Parts: sequence; C-alpha cells; structure tokens
Amino acid sequence: MKRWPLFPPAVLSCVVVFSAALHAQTGPPGATPPPAPAAEAAQAPAPATAATTPAPAAGVPAAAAKQILVPVGTHLPLVLHNGISTRNAKAGDPVYLETLFPILIDGRVVIPAGSYVSGEITEAKRPGRVKGRGEIMLHLTNMILPNGYSVSLLATPNDASTGGNDTVDKEGKIKGDSDKARDAATIAATTLPGAGIGAGVGGLKGAGIGAGIGAAVGIAAVMLTRGPELELPRGSTLEVVLDRPVYLDPARAQFTDPGRATALAGPPNHAPVRVANPIPWP
Repeated sequence: MKRWPLFPPAVLSCVVVFSAALHAQTGPPGATPPPAPAAEAAQAPAPATAATTPAPAAGVPAAAAKQILVPVGTHLPLVLHNGISTRNAKAGDPVYLETLFPILIDGRVVIPAGSYVSGEITEAKRPGRVKGRGEIMLHLTNMILPNGYSVSLLATPNDASTGGNDTVDKEGKIKGDSDKARDAATIAATTLPGAGIGAGVGGLKGAGIGAGIGAAVGIAAVMLTRGPELELPRGSTLEVVLDRPVYLDPARAQFTDPGRATALAGPPNHAPVRVANPIPWP
C-alpha cells in the first residue's frame, strides 16, 4: 500500500482557504456575478444631465441677476421738502424730496409714490451784477421706500418747476431767470428824463448831455444790484433721471399699493427781481 506524504497542519489550512476563495469568485455556472464594490461605484462617472438653471447675462453680477432692475434713464418725478436759495445755499447742504408717482417694472409697483429721496447740493452760485444767473447743482444719492427699505441711487435733475422761468441744462444744473428786460427799463427810465432836462437847459446839445447822464445813472443802478436769486421754494417739483441702474431685492420691494405722496402746495408764480448789493462789492 502506497503512502501519501504528510503535510504540516499550517500548509493544509492555506490550501483550504485558497480553494474557498476561488470557488466564491467563479461560482457555479450561470450564476449572476456579485455587485461591484461601493468604492468602484463611487468612482464611476455620473450621467450627463441638461442644465436647468439659466446662467446670468454677460456683464451682470450673479447676485444682481436675481434682483429687480430699475434701468438707467428711468424718470422719477419728485417734490422738494426743503426750500433752496442761492442767497445762502452752499455745497454740502442736504436736500430732501419725495416721489410723486409710482414706478412700475413689468407691471409691478417697485417704487411707490411717497418714497423719500435725499442728496446734497454740490454747487451753488449767486447771480452776477450785469450778467450771470444763479446756479445750483444737486446730487441725489439715497432712496427710502415706504417700508423702510433703503437703496443707493445716482440721479440728476432733468426738469424743474419752481414758479419762475428757471431752466435745467444737459448736465443737470438748475439755472435761474435773468432780468434783462427790467435792466433795460431801468436804464430807459433814467435816460429819457435826463434828455428832457438837458433839452430844456441847452437845446439839442443839452438833450444829448442829459441823456448820457441819465443813462449813466441807470447803469449805475443796475451795477449796484445783483441779478435775481435762484429760488426753489418748498413744493417745487423736479424730474430727475437715473444715471446708473438701481437693483431692488424682490423680497423687500413687494408693494400692492401705488402709494401716496405728501400733499404740498406748489410754489406761486414769481417774476425775477434784482437784489440790492451793498458797496463794497464782494
């Protein structure tokens, strides 16, 4: 009888383990292979899907793309709460206004009437003696909506209704009325009597001398006064135009009411009047 060699117990254990592992990997014929380990599934690339969130427009910040845009060029009709005059106005003085009409974007009220607008005077110039008009430049910087929501803005006047013949140039500077007609009337009022007095004394020659003296008196009267001051009384209306866009938070700019502005009496119509100027001239 043939004898088989004897193996140590440790060698027999390794053989048994190896056989079990080989059987587990191959399995019986027709068996379903085991699932891939979780680590391999995690490394598999995810299937491509179409993007559902549109990208913001070029040049617009991602945060601003979700906000309500009030574009450049939007007109805001305002009423002035504090009177302004070139008699005492100076750069840095505050100005306070209020919107008169609601602003709608896509049929939705985003700036109700009665919203407050504030800013400051950046330039104030008194009128000259013979020529030159009073001038005021405003810089509007902030707006507070009726619910207390505050936003920054940049706007300049486009038109003004102050009760006089004041104008607004293309830079947004408000210019006062002149008094050329009254200046001419003042000179004529002294020239004609002077000519009459001179004619009574010295005939035609005297009339010429008297007219010259009378004209000089009239010119002196004009030179001793300033042109009409630029006055923006309380209740004056201004139309301003946005120089840069305003972005509003949709959660805070929700209004179902168009709002209502404070009732202020408009300024009365007034004619330009020269202002006495003491000597020495400043």
